[in-house]
Amino acid sequence: MTRSSLSPERYITYTRAALWSLAIIVVSGGAVRLTGSGLGCSDWPNCQEDQLVADLEYHALIEFVNRLFTGLVTAAVVMAVLGSRRRIPHRRDLTWWSWGLVAGVAAQVVLGGLLVKADLDPRFTMGHFLLSMVLVWNAVVLQHKAEEFDHTQPAGSEPGDHDRYALQFWGRAVLALGTVLLVTGTIVTGAGPHSGSDEPDVAARLPFNIREVTRIHSIVAICLLVLVVYVIRRATDANRADVRDRALVVAALLLIQGAIGYLQYFTGVPVLLVAVHLTFATLAWMAIVRLDLVAREAVPVRAPTPVA
Repeated sequence: MTRSSLSPERYITYTRAALWSLAIIVVSGGAVRLTGSGLGCSDWPNCQEDQLVADLEYHALIEFVNRLFTGLVTAAVVMAVLGSRRRIPHRRDLTWWSWGLVAGVAAQVVLGGLLVKADLDPRFTMGHFLLSMVLVWNAVVLQHKAEEFDHTQPAGSEPGDHDRYALQFWGRAVLALGTVLLVTGTIVTGAGPHSGSDEPDVAARLPFNIREVTRIHSIVAICLLVLVVYVIRRATDANRADVRDRALVVAALLLIQGAIGYLQYFTGVPVLLVAVHLTFATLAWMAIVRLDLVAREAVPVRAPTPVA
């Protein structure tokens, strides 16, 4: 291995850095909205029309720091791309997935600018968050594939074909319903009280009854939890401890999310609880994606082919 090459183990640390930076910026972006700092910097890419750096003002500094953190995310993503090129043995699939992160971050920058120009239109806010979740999904897949040679069938685990394909199907079902949960959650946010700005004449809310959209969101969450419990049972019957353990993590995070969600609903949606809810939503989504990936491994596939 040459001095400029990268070991598979070292590359895994690069993918982890990219994943967790993308997860953290979701929370920091939420902090911008929850503190009413969405228009702290009213221009893009400058903070204000005639200045790049924010003034020493509360809202401007919060928004500007979040923009600076975007630079750290970009650096982590670039390292993932460069690392995929230096990794020995080289694998094309890792390079393609890392370039997906670059495309996603570039799209986020553009969408962030449009969000500011549109005075925090909730539809752009929803798109901004959902694109972040697509990036997190991409980063989880990249890390999982980087670790792929470390994944082996658990000892003594020999599920039949029916069990294999059933687990794969239900893993995808969890991912699909988890996506619906994210979308309904953004609708609740778009109709809720935290617009991202302290100015009453900007960032209008979605024209939905907050009680009704919250009820729909809660029903989807309950259905998802029931589905995950079913996956736990199927994985146990198929002697797939890896799938069962991933599903248990998802179930635990959904239960925590449910408790936080009901608490914030009945306490007037306080900012701190919304931030905690957003954090656990990101963690739950990461766990759901991991569950789907592990469930897919119930069906044997050909290992990625290294490229010389």
